Amino acid sequence: MRSFFMPFAIYVLGLAVFAQGTSEFMLSGLVPDVADDLHISIPAAGWLTSAYAVGMVLGAPLVAMLSIRWPRRRALLIFLLTFLLAHVLGAMTSSFEVLLGTRIVAALANAGFLAVGLAAASAMVGSQAKGRATSVLLSGVTLACIAGVPLGAVLSEFWGWRSAFWAVAIVSVPAVIAILCAVPASAVDPNAPTARHELRALRTPRLAVTLLLGALVNGATFCTFTYLAPLVTDVAALSTNWVPVALALFGIGSFVGVTIGGRFADTKPLQLLTIGAIALLGGWLLFALTAANPITALALVFVQGTLSFAVGSTLIAQALYAATDAPTLAGGFATAAFNVGAAVGPVLGGIAIDAGLGYRSPLLVSAALVALALVSYSVARNAAHRSNHSRGRSPESF
Repeated sequence: MRSFFMPFAIYVLGLAVFAQGTSEFMLSGLVPDVADDLHISIPAAGWLTSAYAVGMVLGAPLVAMLSIRWPRRRALLIFLLTFLLAHVLGAMTSSFEVLLGTRIVAALANAGFLAVGLAAASAMVGSQAKGRATSVLLSGVTLACIAGVPLGAVLSEFWGWRSAFWAVAIVSVPAVIAILCAVPASAVDPNAPTARHELRALRTPRLAVTLLLGALVNGATFCTFTYLAPLVTDVAALSTNWVPVALALFGIGSFVGVTIGGRFADTKPLQLLTIGAIALLGGWLLFALTAANPITALALVFVQGTLSFAVGSTLIAQALYAATDAPTLAGGFATAAFNVGAAVGPVLGGIAIDAGLGYRSPLLVSAALVALALVSYSVARNAAHRSNHSRGRSPESF
């Protein structure tokens, strides 16, 4: 029987990811205060969010490649300390340009930490529990949505936006100490794969398809999540007081989703991906049809958050399984792919809204993205099944 608990060090990494997830998403509630304090326009302040997203997309593979020959504990500490110091500087500066720079640096450090953290967590649990380890790390992101981001907004309300930056830095301190104490120290293995070797190992159709699916599913998730507030107020006709409730329901659902992913991603990934993606598609379509009903809308916010993160976390685990000879770069490219989805999804939803299709339209765009993922998955699975059958291998190795 498998142990329910992961090594303590993996929960430590989850704490750090919680701080980083809070930082990534908290700016959405701080933009007006930042703009007012630094005497800039709100659109200009919005660049702080865009800069972080670009840093995550570009930084994940590049920074992972840079650190590939570093001992993992050293790499984790360097990235987390850089992330912490970027927030200290951001909290102290009165220059928008400096603040923008700290967001890019923090994003690069976040991307590197997540890539190395995924590889380190997988190594600590062995070859058959990557999904469970991944779910613990990603639960840090979901808990950030549930607790970290709202807490940042509350701190900003009482003590200004800088207090939210200080809070992220403070939460990172115990994670630094715990990594020193809990993550095993290791010397550089002279036989460890080089960046060139890992890049060659990434050239597999299975990994390419997995990353594509991850980008599509996450694009669908953030396409709707970004416009959840007008969906709740304009379509479901609820007051603005219900927006935090909807966000909390989505966050709780995402936590349940990564927990489900951790339970089944190692043992029944194909079943979870197939059933989960079909249910996800049906959920987006049902949401679009019934969004005017407040009770149904709130229920589906929770359901879709659960399904999105169950499927998404399983895809990240599958990326690690697909590139066992490139654990660090696989985590980096998985991080980049999911952030591409997080960046492109809201753009597509915004295009639909600007075209006059209303605030239900992001739900239909989300459905279309999941449908495209299902088609891609079906084609790739059939091809993999035929290839594995001809070689006498198990069809479960998609």
